[in-house]
Amino acid sequence: MKFERDYIIGIEDIGKNNQITNLGYLKYLEEIACSHSATCGYGANDIETKRKAWLLMDWKLKVLDRPIYENIITVKTWARKIKQNSFFSYRDFEVYCNNKLVAIATSKWVLFDFETKRITKLTDEIYVPYNPEDSHVFELEEIEKSIEPEEKNTCMFYNVKRFDIDINKHMHNLNYLKLAYECLPEDIYFSKELNNVKIMYKHQILLDDEVKCYYSKENEKNIITIKSKDDKVLHSIIELS
Repeated sequence: MKFERDYIIGIEDIGKNNQITNLGYLKYLEEIACSHSATCGYGANDIETKRKAWLLMDWKLKVLDRPIYENIITVKTWARKIKQNSFFSYRDFEVYCNNKLVAIATSKWVLFDFETKRITKLTDEIYVPYNPEDSHVFELEEIEKSIEPEEKNTCMFYNVKRFDIDINKHMHNLNYLKLAYECLPEDIYFSKELNNVKIMYKHQILLDDEVKCYYSKENEKNIITIKSKDDKVLHSIIELS
């Protein structure tokens, strides 16, 4: 079943040329994903009783057009059908403005159990309320795995602040993308916004962690790798193109 909501593009969601940013798009995709889960009994208000929460593993966004401030966008999302005894789920998105498709995206999620401290197997009891669909927005059904570049340059260190932390007590997923933008060379940062975003979340970042961010350029991809200060832990790889 497709779940649908309308949103008005706010002032914090726009950037260059008064157009919605990639962060703005992802904010609304995350918002509708959480709203859909809330109707199925696994929303933010259910964490305390069920002791489970959806954790995001990957984003893949393709922007086709960029509506402007106070435009109304219609966001549609649906959970995809899963294999039996699966531990992860895909959720796809379409964004429309004035009946025109302006963005597509897919995402990968796992359900974390706070009691066992482990990922939960997705049983029918959990997943049937979502009324999953067969359709997917990209030709490839799965998000391609990101590979850490061999050659990369240190661009900055960052100490995680309290405002970075979300309801699950780790760095909010959109703040990874904010870090990635801070690593971009100025000529890329201040040029036209890139229309393809891929984020792989590998290991959570916690309050007071110090992370090291690297920048690499491979063909047309700008790749930001976020690692622990000692380089032993890979936290995330962000690709912008």
